[in-house]
Amino acid sequence: MRITFPFYFQFKNLRATACVVLILLAGLLTTAPAQGQTRQKPADETVTTTRILFLFDASQSMYGRWQSGIKIDVAKKMLSELLDSLKKAENVELALRVYGHLKKYPPQDCDDTRLEVPFGKANHDQIKRVLNNLTPKGTTPIASSLEASGGDFPATPARNIIILITDGVEECNGDPCAVSQALQKRGIILKPFVIGMGLDESYMRTFECVGNYYDATNETTFKTVLNIVISQALNSTTAQVNLLDANNNPTETNVNMTFYDSFSKNIRYNFIHTMNHRGNPDTLKIDPLSTYDITVHTIPPVSASGVKLTPGKHTIIPIDASQGYLKLVFDGISDYRKLQCIVRRSTDMNTLYVQEFNNTNKYISGKYDLEVLSLPRIHIRDVEVSQSKTTTVQIPQPGMVTFLTNSAGYGSVLLEEDNKLALVVNLNETLTKETVVLQPGNYRVEYRPRNSKDSVYTIEKKFRIVSGSSIVVNIN
Repeated sequence: MRITFPFYFQFKNLRATACVVLILLAGLLTTAPAQGQTRQKPADETVTTTRILFLFDASQSMYGRWQSGIKIDVAKKMLSELLDSLKKAENVELALRVYGHLKKYPPQDCDDTRLEVPFGKANHDQIKRVLNNLTPKGTTPIASSLEASGGDFPATPARNIIILITDGVEECNGDPCAVSQALQKRGIILKPFVIGMGLDESYMRTFECVGNYYDATNETTFKTVLNIVISQALNSTTAQVNLLDANNNPTETNVNMTFYDSFSKNIRYNFIHTMNHRGNPDTLKIDPLSTYDITVHTIPPVSASGVKLTPGKHTIIPIDASQGYLKLVFDGISDYRKLQCIVRRSTDMNTLYVQEFNNTNKYISGKYDLEVLSLPRIHIRDVEVSQSKTTTVQIPQPGMVTFLTNSAGYGSVLLEEDNKLALVVNLNETLTKETVVLQPGNYRVEYRPRNSKDSVYTIEKKFRIVSGSSIVVNIN
C-alpha cells in the first residue's frame, strides 16, 4: 500500500487505511563477559550449578508417630535414600540447616537454627551422619530459619533451592509467608512449593500464601513427592515460543523477548527469537520452577502472563504477533537531513516509536497515527499496517527559504491556511541570514529589529513554498 500526500493542506484530517517440603529458589544468572561484551548464552550451552539446601525440622513434634514409626526416623530414612541417589548427579552442591535441635522446650528458643553442613561437593555422607545424630528437642521457628537460609548460599551464580522438611507450622510468631515473599521480591528465591506431612486442613491453609501446596498424607506419598521435587530441580525442560501471524501460523521471528519471574518481576532470560534450520521456532531450555511473564519487544510489545512449564515436557507458548511494515519516503529529492516521524497507536497519544524517513520499520498489525516532525508538522491518521505487507507513506518534497535582514531581530514564520495563521518556527534572533526547510504552502514572516522598541516597526512579508523550490526573502 502506498499513501501519497501531494500538498500540505491535504494532510488535515486525513485518514489512511493500510511440610514436608517447601522449595525456595534463587534466580539464575546466565550472562558472562567476553572480550568486553556481554553475551546471553543459550541454555543448553550454560552449565549451571544447582545448590540444594535441606532445611530440616528437628523440633519436639517430630517425635510423633506416622504409620511405620516416629516421624523423624521416617524423614531421616527417606532423606538419606534421596542423598544416596544424588551422589551421581553432576553440578550439584548440597547443604543442611536444622532447627529445633539445640535447646529443649520449654523454655522456647526461637533462635534455635544452625547451618550444620555448608555447601560442598561429595558431602552426602557428612549430611547423613548429621541427620542420624539429630534428636528432637525444641520449637519450630520456620520464618527465622527461612530468613537465615537466604544467607547460606555462596555468592557465585547458581540455581539455589531450599527444601524445608517439617511436620508443623510456625510457633515463634514469625510470618513465613512474609519472609518468603520478601525474599522472592529481592530475587533471592522463586515461588516455593509446599508439601504438608499429614497436616490438619487448617494448617494447610497457612502455607497457601507461601507457595504451591501438596499434601503428603502417608510415607509413600512423601517419598514420591521428594522424588518429584528433585526431578524438577535437576531435569531440563524445553519450550518454544510461537509468534503467530494473522493466519495463526508461527512465522514471526527475529525479535527480542524477555522472560520475567511472575512474582519477583526479575529478568530470568533474554533471547532473540530464532527459527531453526527446519524453519520452526527454536527450542529453549528454561527453568521449570518459575512461572513466567513474557514480553516480546515488537512495536508495540506483546506479552503472555502466568506461563507455566511442565517439568520434563516440551511446552509450546503461543503469542499473537502479527506484523507488517511501514515505509516513510519523500516525493523526489529532499533537503531534509534526518527527518523523523512520531508513530502512535490510533487515538493514543503515547509515543511508540520515532522512525526516520527513507527507512522501513516493522509494527504489530493495526492502525497508527503519524506525526511528521517537518515544518510545519504533518499529521496523518489511521495508517493501517497489515500482516507481511508494506504500507508506504509519502510526503511532499519540501522547499527552502532564506531570510535576509540588515540587523538581528525577532522573527516568526507562520502558515497561512483557511484565513488563519499558525506559528511554524521562530527565527534565530542573533542571525541576519537563516535558511529554513518548509513543506509546500502559503506563509508569512513577521520581523522586528532588535533595536526597534515599537510594534509599528514590525515588517511582514508573504511568500509561497513550492516543492523543490529555493527562494530568498529580504526582510528590510
